Amino acid sequence: MTHPVHTAAVIGAGTIGLSWTALFAAHGLTVRVSDPRPDLKEAVAGALAEFGPHLAAQGLRAEALADRVLLAADITEAVRDADIVQENGPERVEFKKELFTHLVREAPGHALLLSSSSAIPATAFTTELEDAGRVLIGHPFNPPHLLPLVEIVPGERTTAEAVQAAVDFYTAVGRAPVVERREIPGFVGNRLQNALSREAVYLVQQGVVTPDDLDTVVTHSLGIRWATVGPFLASHLGGGPGGYRHMSAHIGQSMRQLALGQPSHDPQDRERVVQAVEKAYASTPYTDLAEARDRKQLAVLTAVEDTRHNQHQKET
Repeated sequence: MTHPVHTAAVIGAGTIGLSWTALFAAHGLTVRVSDPRPDLKEAVAGALAEFGPHLAAQGLRAEALADRVLLAADITEAVRDADIVQENGPERVEFKKELFTHLVREAPGHALLLSSSSAIPATAFTTELEDAGRVLIGHPFNPPHLLPLVEIVPGERTTAEAVQAAVDFYTAVGRAPVVERREIPGFVGNRLQNALSREAVYLVQQGVVTPDDLDTVVTHSLGIRWATVGPFLASHLGGGPGGYRHMSAHIGQSMRQLALGQPSHDPQDRERVVQAVEKAYASTPYTDLAEARDRKQLAVLTAVEDTRHNQHQKET
């Protein structure tokens, strides 16, 4: 698993796959893309044009990205010379079983086989594979060319060498890999996101707040805080000089008494939430909303990195 990485295969060119493609190419890799979509050429070209400025703002090689991206006729051609395979297919166990059987057979023996799976652990689709040691989850947050986190989740048969190779690879392409110690559906990021989303839906269903006002609550408080410190460090700091111990013993006690809501799964109740979100946001085109999101996220990342750099200079 110490083979140098020159070529990446991206299997599946949806939102995540296209973002990976741009990121890998910006780091100088040759990228072969496979997807049965009939508009693959146009989709790749559009993504490279759209994401190029984001990558340039990060100091990456955004010029001539298309020269490093090749469209493969099929999966076999895409993975033939790959050092890394990043799979971005549908969230279906049977689909991934069949696909990874093909990948193990067709990709070079040294190639690391990574899945962008959002919720399905690797063990669920690798139990019948002859060579599951090099298969593991590399789950990004959308879009991966901007958001640094990659959750590395080994399966039961993934080797320690493959885990380290994944850490090294994602670090080399500027991501922030976190190795999770055991498999759990949804991993960590999506479970945290789901917990917040469930309470958000409950509050809207109960008429406490509208979707856009709830988003304002998050972006003007928790969102700013969590962009700089995580929940545990935030609580540690919130406890003052007594730290997390003080927070847990005092304010934490009242927080534990809060009964979080259980959102209704009744179709009519779900539909009311959908309509409320559409009322808040549907008047603005998706592309405009996504562009604004990415521009703001890039600004936050840049500001945090500048602060980290300035702090490092001050300490040295």
